[in-house]
Amino acid sequence: MAPFAGWNMPIQFTGVIEEHNTVRNQCGLFDVSHMGEIEIRGSNALEAIQLLTTNDASKLTNWQAQYTIFCNPNGGIIDDVTLYKFNEERYMFCVNASNTGKVYNWIKEQVGSTAEVKDISKLIGQIALQGPLSLEVLQPIINKNLADLRYYRFHEDSIGTTQSIISRMGYTGEDGFEIFTQADKIKNVWQEIMSSGKNFGILASGLASRDTLRLEMGYPLYGHELNEKTTPLEAGLDRFVKLDKLTFIGKTALEKKKEEGIKKRLVGLEMLEPGIPRQGYHIKKNGIVIGNITSGTFSPTLKKSIAMGYIETPFSSLDTELDIMIRKRLVKGRVVTMPFYKKTATNKEEQAYIKDESLKRLFS
Repeated sequence: MAPFAGWNMPIQFTGVIEEHNTVRNQCGLFDVSHMGEIEIRGSNALEAIQLLTTNDASKLTNWQAQYTIFCNPNGGIIDDVTLYKFNEERYMFCVNASNTGKVYNWIKEQVGSTAEVKDISKLIGQIALQGPLSLEVLQPIINKNLADLRYYRFHEDSIGTTQSIISRMGYTGEDGFEIFTQADKIKNVWQEIMSSGKNFGILASGLASRDTLRLEMGYPLYGHELNEKTTPLEAGLDRFVKLDKLTFIGKTALEKKKEEGIKKRLVGLEMLEPGIPRQGYHIKKNGIVIGNITSGTFSPTLKKSIAMGYIETPFSSLDTELDIMIRKRLVKGRVVTMPFYKKTATNKEEQAYIKDESLKRLFS
């Protein structure tokens, strides 16, 4: 266990590599109740959300979710969040734990007079079931047919006797579900899922394996790849920035940044020599520092060291060889495409699932 954003969080249960591999091959269950939840309600809710976010929330249908970004006036990232649309007058943001207070106050300041804004984080517990056997584990203990639930869609259902919100998404690159329920009932839901998953090899999984799993997918993490001095354009999140929207906070700055040209870019790096890069390590070319590592690990799936980092744009082309300073030693690496890990469908269920266009980036 370790402190994180005011929470005492499980780093690992049985071991990082075992938990990681179990999620890739069977399924794991993560306690992510530290994440924050903020509701936006009222007849002007969509108007408020459009001002706050870079993505286009007007495209959402009821019971659909969307990855989106809050920016400051300079285009820097306040937080990256998931937006859930229940109906025209009820939405919910799932925000990063370390940013919950900051984001809530910022939203209130920006649109508090336009829509009702409520921080419901203390009322909500959240767990994430991830892995190729997730559907088989969850289906026996709910009523609705999970095969009908598409990626980034959600619905309400009971898990055992506990009413919950079940969304099909995750942070690992595997099929899976994120589940919200009352904070005082989340323990019951956890136990129901662990019991159902016993015959499928389910493991309780901690934040350490969650980090190695997301890194293999090249998913950014706030405080590492994302912060208020970095724009979504530099982070490679252009597809979530709709500059054709009428307006949103940070739009002018992002338009200017795009016009002037992006001076640094987030890239994937594969180590060509032994060594594990960590956040803050310098990236060099011809002895000159051209960037810094934001996240790095030894990939349990790929059996090699991988990393993400920001480097000057002229050096960001694929296969460019660079040096990473690891403990006073220069270690060779090269720029590669992300995600580092590309999943191949292994059964008919997965093959049907990945026909959804929105999932194709997760699979080879």
